[in-house]
Amino acid sequence: MRTSTSGRVGQYAALLAYLVFLAFPFLWLVSTAFKSPRELGSLHPTWIPRDPTLDNFRQAFDEQPLLRAAGNSLLAALAAAVIAVLIATPLAYVMARHRTRLAKAATGWVVVSQAFPLVLVIIPLFLALKNLRLINSLVGLVMVYVVWALPFALWMLVGYVRAVPTELEEAAAVDGAGRLRTLVSVTAPLLAPGIVATALFAFITAWNEFFFALVLLKTADKQTLPVVLTHFIGAEGVADLGPLAAAAFLATLPSLVIFAIIQRRITGGMLTGAVKS
Repeated sequence: MRTSTSGRVGQYAALLAYLVFLAFPFLWLVSTAFKSPRELGSLHPTWIPRDPTLDNFRQAFDEQPLLRAAGNSLLAALAAAVIAVLIATPLAYVMARHRTRLAKAATGWVVVSQAFPLVLVIIPLFLALKNLRLINSLVGLVMVYVVWALPFALWMLVGYVRAVPTELEEAAAVDGAGRLRTLVSVTAPLLAPGIVATALFAFITAWNEFFFALVLLKTADKQTLPVVLTHFIGAEGVADLGPLAAAAFLATLPSLVIFAIIQRRITGGMLTGAVKS
């Protein structure tokens, strides 16, 4: 009994330490965003600003086109998430239900492709988009985001599809439902948590992505928010810390808000109510 209790205490202590480790950068970012320039230059920094100010936010919007960049990021991220889910869902169903050698090879390739570094694929992607005249285009950037998110989206959805009992589909077939009707009316609703989780992954990946946007977007009116944030760093590498922290704080809010809204659907039981007891 003592061993069990001490082990559980150790687990909670480790979890608390991990949460503190994850929360520290964000809390420090929020604190920095509300500090005055004088306090930012202090040799004895504090967690809570002594004289909170919104000047950093005003300066950030005055110096850089944050709203336009946020709009570009939102458009690219939403489009990439929707397209990736629309492509990955039927493919994942086929890969999960038809376990042939080809499907197994495709699943293995999906996992291996995630190990490719960005610098290995950026040149072929750049040349391909150049031939298609999609350099400095949000359409080209969305295509890249879809291709980059698709392997992991497939890998996620395959696991969700395999968790759906085939007996449900067989029962629908016995009742006279065709393959398409079964997929739409039976399987798709049960995959909703997985689809939402996959879309969230694709959205956050595209929203935070920096390298592809930096290489493929040339003009200021097309740049996304992560690229614009680098403009707060001067030519000599000196950061305008206050406005940078304020802009970075605003850039993290959409992901946090979206996750807070749909977290119950992600963590909810995928098959709750599907089978009568």
